[in-house]
Amino acid sequence: MEAEKDQAKVWFENLRDRICAELEAIEREMGSEAVFVRNVWQRNAAAVPPKWDEHNPPSSSEATGQCYEDGGGGVTSVLKGKVFEKAGVNVSTVHGTFSPEFRERIPGASATGQFWASGISLVIHSRSPRVPAVHLNTRMIVTEKCWFGGGADLTPTIPDEEDARDFHAAFKGACDRFDPDYYPRFKAWCDRYFFLPHRNEPRGIGGIFYDNLETGEWAKDFAFTRAVGEAFLDIYPRLVRRHMAEPWTEAERAAQLVKRGRYVEFNLLYDRGTTFGLKTGGNTEAILMSLPPEVSWP
Repeated sequence: MEAEKDQAKVWFENLRDRICAELEAIEREMGSEAVFVRNVWQRNAAAVPPKWDEHNPPSSSEATGQCYEDGGGGVTSVLKGKVFEKAGVNVSTVHGTFSPEFRERIPGASATGQFWASGISLVIHSRSPRVPAVHLNTRMIVTEKCWFGGGADLTPTIPDEEDARDFHAAFKGACDRFDPDYYPRFKAWCDRYFFLPHRNEPRGIGGIFYDNLETGEWAKDFAFTRAVGEAFLDIYPRLVRRHMAEPWTEAERAAQLVKRGRYVEFNLLYDRGTTFGLKTGGNTEAILMSLPPEVSWP
């Protein structure tokens, strides 16, 4: 399994580099010299689940620690430019032992709690309300089991039928190469997952979402996860270039900031990646990278 871990880690980092290069190229096309700024972080704190005592409360780091014997780290990459108000593309590879409370929720972790995880996560918020926000995440997790998860979804402020059709077609194409059941199953999963029950509305127009993908053929599952990344790299830059030079109004910008509020609500209340990162001692800034720089509520 060590060879497979290395392959996955290298792939996620390579995909990061290619996505960042493409977004920087788009910035240059609009006359911007903005580039990604990268920061390396290490995860090596020995945190344990706190024992709360109202007379001797734990420190903030103790209060959030959910695992121990931790290691690994990652790289955050953030771009703030003319086209992309905030684009974050993060990779991480971490390992450790889940707390007894958390390990019951992770497949294959109940016995020892040990885990290894590597992945890429990105969220892009554009300046123009005509360019849709987007999210992509793919990951490999190893406990006593090994599986892949992830997906991508689009969140436009101004609905566009052509964009929606092309975005879904890109991921349907990736899915259909592996299993004709993947796209309808993963699309429906995405629609259920990226939903705000307290508002009874979807976060965006969906995409695909999958988790615990373990068919018994590691190479096939890894190839599918790579195909998801390739589909994103193909379709999203095309959508950006389709709209980035279009004029927009202040009313459309105001609607964009309200739509971002829905994004914030979902990520802080329901997102599994946010929960996993915070409960495994991840880098807080990297975990909350998905939050937009400006947002409003009506």
